[in-house]
Amino acid sequence: MSNVTPRILIVDDDPGQRSLLDSFLRGQGFETVLADSGERALELLPSGKFSMMISDVRMPGLTGLETLQRARKIFPTLPVLLVTAYADIRDAVEAMRDGALNYLAKPIDLDELLATVRLATGIAKTEPLKLGAEKKLPPNVIAQSPLTTALFQDIALIAPSETRVLITGESGTGKEVVADTIHAWSARANGKLIKINCAAIPENLLESELFGHEKGSFTGASAMRIGRFEEADGGTIFLDEITEMSPGLQAKLLRVTQDGKFQRIGSNREIRTNARILAASNRDLEAEVKAGRFREDLFYRLNVVELNLPPLRERREDILPLANLFTAEFARNRARLAEATVNCLQNYPWPGNVRELRNAIERAVLLSQSELILPEHLPAKLRETVKSAAPQPAVDAQTMDEIERHAILAALKQHKSNRTETAKALGISRRALLYKLQRLRQQGFEFE
Repeated sequence: MSNVTPRILIVDDDPGQRSLLDSFLRGQGFETVLADSGERALELLPSGKFSMMISDVRMPGLTGLETLQRARKIFPTLPVLLVTAYADIRDAVEAMRDGALNYLAKPIDLDELLATVRLATGIAKTEPLKLGAEKKLPPNVIAQSPLTTALFQDIALIAPSETRVLITGESGTGKEVVADTIHAWSARANGKLIKINCAAIPENLLESELFGHEKGSFTGASAMRIGRFEEADGGTIFLDEITEMSPGLQAKLLRVTQDGKFQRIGSNREIRTNARILAASNRDLEAEVKAGRFREDLFYRLNVVELNLPPLRERREDILPLANLFTAEFARNRARLAEATVNCLQNYPWPGNVRELRNAIERAVLLSQSELILPEHLPAKLRETVKSAAPQPAVDAQTMDEIERHAILAALKQHKSNRTETAKALGISRRALLYKLQRLRQQGFEFE
């Protein structure tokens, strides 16, 4: 293998997407050059000595497909990887006939991206993913399970970039904690982190909250107000429950994601903000798009990278550390959990996730009159779970493992070993699937 560092040309009109690819690939040891258009890419190619080109499909001016066709005339053997939204996949497949090496669908899977780039540039497959410098987790963050450990490894990779991130997961899984960590590990850590819960603010006030208003622009506007996007300039803005935003506001948000510009209510003056946008939802945004309740173009703008938080029942190694953390917080280190209480906590399925666990511990601390928190201090439904689970024979767990294994292997075969499609079919995150496949390999099962 050559000792020359592979040089990659990244072509995308979206600064967030460029930043993500640039930050990630440089962190993996590649040299990168950035172009904000197909025209600029064609200017750079003749003198760049590039190992490959990665290009978005939809761009103003020359599209990614047109850029590919013209690049092929100059460098017929240059590997080209296309990045495309789901709606563009048919075009991307057609581009394969024009010589594209492959295509990746948005949001980009970093593992898949790295594997494709390494293959195209001749980097050994056995080289592990570089996770960068070890980062210290904030004191309120627990990551004991393999799933949450992998999640925060992903966060460490994407936080230094300027890209937008969509955080998904069930209610109460800790999406705000993820947003806090992304901001803390980014170059914007000294700037403000502004948080907005779109579901908690009445629709008629949310626009003013986000973009501000001029004095007298509506009844009750007795003074000019600076909006949260303006306040977040140079920092990060976190938009929680993004699906609660009205169609009109979605259109205004789209413009901010495109060029960073907005207007206060009652003003024609454009204001520019350099705020990094993090968005979150406990709903399936693709389903919301198909139902016509969420703009497709805004979805793809926000979903440059998607981080999915697994529910607490899938990361049971985190339950006891979280419970101990909350106990220390509410009891001020003057109480501990009894063994029977620990059994209750570990056997309960936690439909309300971390938020429900936190509330249960807070209740238990309030009801406990001693240094020992007993099962009787927990909500009744937690105690009932232990009672109903007690008679279950140990073989049940083995049976469930067998059922899960058969389901995973069947789905993997059905989807021709495509990890992304297999994860969707199983209703789990891709990261959760990769962890389960790794565990199956350790048990001696073979698959592609």
